[in-house]
Amino acid sequence: MSRAFLSVAVLALIFTASSAAMAQDGKQTIMPENADALAFQQAVGYSDAVIAGDLVILSGVVAGQAPGDEGMAPGFARAFDRIGRTLERAGLGWDDVVEIQTFHTDLPGQIDSFAEVKNRYIKAPFPAWTAIGITALYEPDALVEIKVTAYKGGK
Repeated sequence: MSRAFLSVAVLALIFTASSAAMAQDGKQTIMPENADALAFQQAVGYSDAVIAGDLVILSGVVAGQAPGDEGMAPGFARAFDRIGRTLERAGLGWDDVVEIQTFHTDLPGQIDSFAEVKNRYIKAPFPAWTAIGITALYEPDALVEIKVTAYKGGK
């Protein structure tokens, strides 16, 4: 068998296993659509989001600078865009967000730029928000991790 065939077969098995696990015990999971991200999350053991009753709990999304970025704002916007896509996959939008938790490697140095980008996505009535200063994130180059909880409210 070729390596390409084995890779496709392994990804198919992972997808099948994750699909079977999606609706166990009344909760559903949302897994990445990207094959590399799916393989990583399967290996580490987490989902993009878990739907439990009327709550949709998203895993933290990290934000960092990419080559060519001027300032932190582009990285923050990429993270909020990714969160928005996960919300959409759950049938929700930014208006359904009830809580945001953010973890900052340099809270005083990041908060103004972060809040400016956040306010492009989050409008009144505002969700609860807790911003926490920390020393490190899972991804060494990440600046902030954003965790979101949304409420389906009968949708």
